[in-house]
Amino acid sequence: MTPSWIQILIVVVLLVLLFGRGKISELMGDVAQGIKSFKKGITEDDQDSTETAKTIENEPAASAKTTQRRKAKS
Repeated sequence: MTPSWIQILIVVVLLVLLFGRGKISELMGDVAQGIKSFKKGITEDDQDSTETAKTIENEPAASAKTTQRRKAKS
């Protein structure tokens, strides 16, 4: 059983009467700010992880042994 438009309208009217129009718009503004902050945090996190991935120098074990052999021969 899905709610009809009349039932949805009654619920919306009751919410406006209980909380007032200003309170609901303030609440929605707070939710929007939270979403923006969350997205900003995710993008900053992604940028930080890509920067650290670029700065890490990892030498495979085979090339490390080759480098050590070259140093030993010199």
